[in-house]
Parts: sequence; structure tokens; C-alpha cells
Amino acid sequence: MNDFALWPVLAGSAAFFIVGAIWYGALFGKTWQKAAGLSDADVEGGNMAVIFGLCFLFEMLIAMVLWHLLARVNPAPHVVMMMAIGFAGGIMIPAMGINYLFQRKSFTLFLIDSGHFLLGMAAMGGVFLWFRG
Repeated sequence: MNDFALWPVLAGSAAFFIVGAIWYGALFGKTWQKAAGLSDADVEGGNMAVIFGLCFLFEMLIAMVLWHLLARVNPAPHVVMMMAIGFAGGIMIPAMGINYLFQRKSFTLFLIDSGHFLLGMAAMGGVFLWFRG
């Protein structure tokens, strides 16, 4: 397992991105929009190509870090999933929670966004397992 492998990183990023598309689209789109305090005009405004492009790049950075860590440790398959989900539950979600507390964001928004990170990281971990064979 190489420290960096382009295809697993791209596929893991794509899995995270697809989870987000479904999560913030069909599943929680309107609930998230209301909790975030965004109008339809707010959601439709902005440069969506830039927003989605940067989102994917950030997800690639997450994927690169996780893939590198897995390559260095070479854990058992169940540990891969524990690490992916643990990364979300132990680092990403608490960091987001700290920001949300000081920004006075709603608990509903926190739960929606936390669920996205947790499921997105689980999807990425699953993709990485598939690439490890």
C-alpha cells in the first residue's frame, strides 16, 4: 500500500462528496437550509462551481491524510473503519462543535452536519477497504 495513491484518494473523495449531495439534497436539504438560516436566494446565489470544487478539494485533503495514515499503519479491515469513523467522531465533529458553540449555531444544524461527516467518513473508509482488496 503506497503512502499516496491517486485512485483511492479520488474515489474516497467522490464517496464523501456523493454522501454530501444526497445528505444535503434529498434527505436534509430544506431542514439544513432552515437551520443554517439560508433563504432560497442565498442557496441559489454564489458561485456553485467554486463552492463544489473547493468542497471536493477539501475532501481530497481529508482522503489523502486518511490514506497516508492507513498506509503507514496497515491496520486490519475493521480497524480501517474504526479509524475512518473515529476520525470523524473524535476530531472533525468535536472541532465543528467548538465552532458552532461560539457561533451560536443550532443543535439541529450541528446534528445534520455531524451526520454528514460521520457517514461521509464511513463511506470513504469503505472505499479504502475496497481498494486495499
